[in-house]
Amino acid sequence: MVKCKINNKCFLEAASNLRGKINGTIFKLNAGSHQNKELQRQWIELGKENFSVEILEKLEYDEEQSKTDYTEELELLKMIWKEKLLRQNMDFYTK
Repeated sequence: MVKCKINNKCFLEAASNLRGKINGTIFKLNAGSHQNKELQRQWIELGKENFSVEILEKLEYDEEQSKTDYTEELELLKMIWKEKLLRQNMDFYTK
């Protein structure tokens, strides 16, 4: 989650490769090329120091399993967290 410290607004993502997703998101924001234009605009206007990057939850899985695609589970976790954050009056970057 990329969260603005000023307006209590966030951009929520789910990924199987957390390090890659975090690095890629920060790189895109710093380069001015993030797909969410509203987040990108505020990142530039408010400055990166007014944002935090947080890992809300890590998906637990059995390393012995042969399953390697956790897309559905990650999307479900994302929906659960969106509901939790909505109850905490969090707003979302959607554009």
